[in-house]
Amino acid sequence: MFREAAKLLRCLGAWTRWWNCRRMFEMNEPASPITIALRIPGRWSHPRDLIERLPAGYRLTAEGLILPDTTQVEFGAMAADDQFAQIFRSSCRQPAMEHELATVDGYTVNVFLSGPGGSMQAPRTMMQAGAAVVRAGGAGVFIDNSTLAHGGRHWLAMTEDGGPDALSFAFVAIVRGQVDVWTMGMHVLGLRDVVMKRQDIEADGFDIIDVIRYLCRGEKSIGDGHVLADLNGPRFQAFTQDSAEGLAGSPMHNPFGRLKLVSMRDIAETN
Repeated sequence: MFREAAKLLRCLGAWTRWWNCRRMFEMNEPASPITIALRIPGRWSHPRDLIERLPAGYRLTAEGLILPDTTQVEFGAMAADDQFAQIFRSSCRQPAMEHELATVDGYTVNVFLSGPGGSMQAPRTMMQAGAAVVRAGGAGVFIDNSTLAHGGRHWLAMTEDGGPDALSFAFVAIVRGQVDVWTMGMHVLGLRDVVMKRQDIEADGFDIIDVIRYLCRGEKSIGDGHVLADLNGPRFQAFTQDSAEGLAGSPMHNPFGRLKLVSMRDIAETN
């Protein structure tokens, strides 16, 4: 382990250069087809602090973070700024633990991990990589693709679960606008994002979460014109759309497009 640390330091040069190494894209820079991008804040004072605390089987080299199955994940790090801590706090899907938030507030380094997405297996790999850095002292994980954050304890629990529900809960955000409700981050799992009228959800009690879970379980694909029906509730027809142009070139962009669910009642009223 110490030999590996020495090799890493020789490859990366001086301490300052290591912290300022940016081997992954920034939040608003173009991503490759689908790239899962994670940020993990911590209080490491030296690369060796992180290297020595990695779980057994994980190695950090000049090429990246190497997982026990030899999968390589892109690695980078950057010194703390005066904005990220508040962004992390405001982005938590569920309350993080106080000691995790205290670490975020006083973090010295943001570790960056990035790797390919676009399937159900890909995010599992990235969850494992993120969990390794959390176990090595990371406070939690922020996901560029959906702007969601999770405290370290919750991230470890979701990683251990590894099922479709855990993956969608970890990576897929639900955005509530004045008129519509839509998802962000489904492309990480290889799926279209979903958009519905807010009125349909609030009035008919048809939960968009049920649609997300259905899609992620892969029981049946939903394409243009398909009908979704609740035996005791509303019926919707699906229409495929392109993704919002405003997200093009960013980690949030979904190249698969969107799936707009329209109430059959609304369709009948317009005919």
